[in-house]
Amino acid sequence: MNERPVGPAGGASPEGARNAIAAAQRYLLSIQHPDGHWCGELEGDTILESEYILTLHFLGRTGEERVRKAAAYLRKKQLPEGGWPNYEGGPPDVSVSVKAYFALKLVGDEPDAPHMARAREVILRLGGIEATNSFTRIYLAVFGQWDWNDCPAVPPELVLLPDWFPFTIYKISSWSRTIVVPLAIIWANKPFCPVPAGAQISELRTGVVPERRSPRTVLETFWFVFFTFVDKALKAAEAANLKPWRRRAIEVSERWIHERLVSSDGLGAIFPPIINTIMAFRCLGYGLDDPRLKAQERELERLELEDEETLRVQPCFSPVWDTAIALPALAASGVPADHPLSRQAARWLLGREVRQVGDWKRRAPEAPVGGWYFEYANEFYPDTDDTAEVLTALSGVRFPVEAEDRERRDAIERGRKWLLGMQNDDGGWGAFDKGCVNEIWTYIPFADHNAMIDPSCEDITGRALEALHNLGDRPDHPAIRRAVAFLQSRQEADGSWYGRWGCNYIYGTWLALRGLLHAGVDLSAPRYQRAAEWFLLRQNPDGGWGELQHSYENPSTRGVGPSTPSQTSWALMALLALGRVDSEAVRRGIDYLLRTQQYDGSWRDEHWTATGFPKVFYLRYHLYATYFPLWALSLYGRAAVTPGTGASAGASTPTAVAEKPVRE
Repeated sequence: MNERPVGPAGGASPEGARNAIAAAQRYLLSIQHPDGHWCGELEGDTILESEYILTLHFLGRTGEERVRKAAAYLRKKQLPEGGWPNYEGGPPDVSVSVKAYFALKLVGDEPDAPHMARAREVILRLGGIEATNSFTRIYLAVFGQWDWNDCPAVPPELVLLPDWFPFTIYKISSWSRTIVVPLAIIWANKPFCPVPAGAQISELRTGVVPERRSPRTVLETFWFVFFTFVDKALKAAEAANLKPWRRRAIEVSERWIHERLVSSDGLGAIFPPIINTIMAFRCLGYGLDDPRLKAQERELERLELEDEETLRVQPCFSPVWDTAIALPALAASGVPADHPLSRQAARWLLGREVRQVGDWKRRAPEAPVGGWYFEYANEFYPDTDDTAEVLTALSGVRFPVEAEDRERRDAIERGRKWLLGMQNDDGGWGAFDKGCVNEIWTYIPFADHNAMIDPSCEDITGRALEALHNLGDRPDHPAIRRAVAFLQSRQEADGSWYGRWGCNYIYGTWLALRGLLHAGVDLSAPRYQRAAEWFLLRQNPDGGWGELQHSYENPSTRGVGPSTPSQTSWALMALLALGRVDSEAVRRGIDYLLRTQQYDGSWRDEHWTATGFPKVFYLRYHLYATYFPLWALSLYGRAAVTPGTGASAGASTPTAVAEKPVRE
């Protein structure tokens, strides 16, 4: 890494922090888009490039240069031992590896090539095709590499079930909903897209079908047996052509998709539903030149990142999220509330406020329209995490013109009411829906992507508490009291909290503590200081903190992993909230950030620090490694200069605001 040397000011001194803050400010402002927003690269695993290649083959576009470049990226990301992981630094994953192997055979890689032989050996050791998840097997069935009869049933009739029914699409997570509806059209049509004989992957079969997750309780056993019976019954009805509502279900599913393509960068504005929609449209008879199909192809192509030799694909864009976090980080570093660039970013965020009813209304009918989504356009799917962070960002900006500032305040109040309306009965917040907590859904045969429900999360709840405090809600507000009780009930015995959307316990513990701090909780109490001791025990010799995604599968590894700037910043902000500003651990953590800052003022996370679906899909936000260190250094600078403010989360002592470089 091209590290920024520590100056003579002496490591973690306030002066050293100020110099690093100024450099980070300059960098962050230099990459702000002219219209005011930020959007860093969002990186996922190679399942994206593999499915991208398969989708283009489905469309008859295998010979395009972009396919060759995507294949080159797959080869570049292969592990030395042969497979492909689902996060940087992780072990090979069987589903990710099978798709990559198939995609490479599809573009012409010979099975006896050294890299393919190594991949095949790893895949067979992991259980072969039979060990892949259900979505992978469905995609393989499309290309004749798996029997449709051995795929779990995904009946389109799900869209016809009324709200009072125990199982409806509105009782599963929003991301699963957008994946499943077009996937049901695919399953109902069971398309076959031939591949060349040389691209067949029968050599990846072991002949052994692994057992599904074993039920642990009587209730789990009941639902396991129930859904297994339902799956077999649906397939039997399918074989006997007993599907009286099929045409109606397909029509409703098609209309459902089109309604959600309005004001959206594709269905759900994320990669999996986009490719499912493309395949579903072809199943419905849309021609290759149909403008509705071409529009979804363009949304897919927008996610491409191409260089001279390779092409990689993002799972989606993150502009609202990046902008909403960059603003408070800059504010903490001393950028004034009325700074022109901050106002420009705030205006951009105001233009992304949700102003129409979405799927969330089914589960939260009392919540008014409001909130913000994650991407450039995704009107049907605002989320509580983005909304809370946007509210914090907008609360720290001021417009000099009263009419414009009133617009800001009005949007904040609408977002606040929507956020309060989305609070779950247990006091916490899920991401996209209220009350999406029925674990029965996790036992259906196609639920092994580990993301069927959207329960309350410790990290989102902490962020919501911070937002409500910034908007002036007092600790005795009923919603705040319930959220505090939720967080207190979720604290682990060692003092940490689980992190759903960031990796993992470092992320969850940081946000839970910040939320409790903003809710007026006294963090000097022993139960919270246990979290400080937890951080101290997990600090790496280099002064930083890190945690790998393996902790989702093995909680004994929580807080363990190579240091990253993002996770170090989260740990530092947690320790500052706990009043540990003068501790040796904080000094060493600040030293780590100063040592690893690059000459342009940025940082880089070598390992991934964000989570899509625990145990299945992980992410690296490239801007995490810039605005979080800036934020942590700024809070440290303020606490070090002003004794007694170590637990404060407000703006730092003002520093000189770096000028934004002129764009060429």
